[in-house]
Amino acid sequence: MLVSGVCQAYAVTPTSSAPSRATRQPRASARIQFVGSAIAGLFVGVASAVLGAEKVAALIGWDAMALVFGVWVWAAVWPLDPATTAKHAKSEDPGRGQADLVLLSAAVASLAGVGVVVFGAGHAHGAAQYSLAGLALFSVFVSWMLTHTIFALKYARLYYSSGAVGGISFNEDDDPQYSDFAYLAFTIGMTFQVSDTDIQAKQIRRTALRQALLSYPLGAVVIAATINLLSGLAK
Repeated sequence: MLVSGVCQAYAVTPTSSAPSRATRQPRASARIQFVGSAIAGLFVGVASAVLGAEKVAALIGWDAMALVFGVWVWAAVWPLDPATTAKHAKSEDPGRGQADLVLLSAAVASLAGVGVVVFGAGHAHGAAQYSLAGLALFSVFVSWMLTHTIFALKYARLYYSSGAVGGISFNEDDDPQYSDFAYLAFTIGMTFQVSDTDIQAKQIRRTALRQALLSYPLGAVVIAATINLLSGLAK
């Protein structure tokens, strides 16, 4: 009897379970992500120079940094549900703003490197020409992707941590999560306008304007680089 009672007691005792991925807040801060990505980019850039690609080593290093940062960020925040998104956006460390500014500046500056690579591809032949063309297109892509990733994180911070929660209407009852802010940011990045979302706060509207103004030259570079590379490869 006693043994049976003990067994039943243990049978009904609830066991603690680990939080799901959607409710588990990412541990890596903006500073850790920035420094970790920079180290990866530096390593790849130095390795490229040692292996003989010293003329494009800096651009290759930047590509590695931007790619690592983008994958790291989205792997951490994409699965989060609305409640955890709000906690994460509110708890972002103060270093995020400075890190974002550095990354945006580097993304724009990298376009100069893309121009050099495009020029080099036009005067190269054979495998070297195709390699440089691929590097230029990939560099433009990661810079474009990184720019709009940073703005998606910015919209989440403005929505959840700027006084009263809100400022963007996604036309649904559920609170937004990072995938919703990605939808807004990449829509502006591709079309220079919002789609079916309504921006209702001045600060967020100013941020959207800055993103649209920055997206236009990025888009122009994508088109120009693609046309130049295709015309060069066709010769």
